[in-house]
Amino acid sequence: MSHADDFVLDIGEIREKARKNVADGAQTSSYKGDVGTIIRLLNEALATELVCVLRYKLHHYAAKGVQSEAIAEEFAVHAEEELGHADKLAQRIVQLGGLPDFSPKGLAERAHSDYVVVSTLQEMIRENLVAERIAIDVYREMVRFIGDKDPTTRRVLEDILAVEEEHADELSDWLVKTQ
Repeated sequence: MSHADDFVLDIGEIREKARKNVADGAQTSSYKGDVGTIIRLLNEALATELVCVLRYKLHHYAAKGVQSEAIAEEFAVHAEEELGHADKLAQRIVQLGGLPDFSPKGLAERAHSDYVVVSTLQEMIRENLVAERIAIDVYREMVRFIGDKDPTTRRVLEDILAVEEEHADELSDWLVKTQ
């Protein structure tokens, strides 16, 4: 039995709803997420990404040792990618009618990962790997929580999650190579 016949649109009703609350922008009546909760979660993820940018930048400049040059450059690449994640999260917060929280006050407390100052290249790699593993688990849980209630936010988070997994894989390899 084909389910193609199950897809029915009342385009007149959709048009009427679109005109009714036009000032709501991208958030239409079919949105099923809890906007306040999702904005809060996205702001926490934003704080996490900003802390990661700062930690990677520190490690980029502070890395020392025989193998440090190539790894320090990768820390810089990771910092840029994390900044890109922050931008995507901030854009989505605005689309949902929220305000991205870029305030430095309380940034570390809002973030899921820690900003840990360490001195050796091995410790830098380990701390960044810990942070990536935290991000992976948090993003997976956020994706699960959002489910099909907000496909756009879920897709943004899934895209970020994929990059965080790549980072963790690279860091794990570096950890082995620097022992």
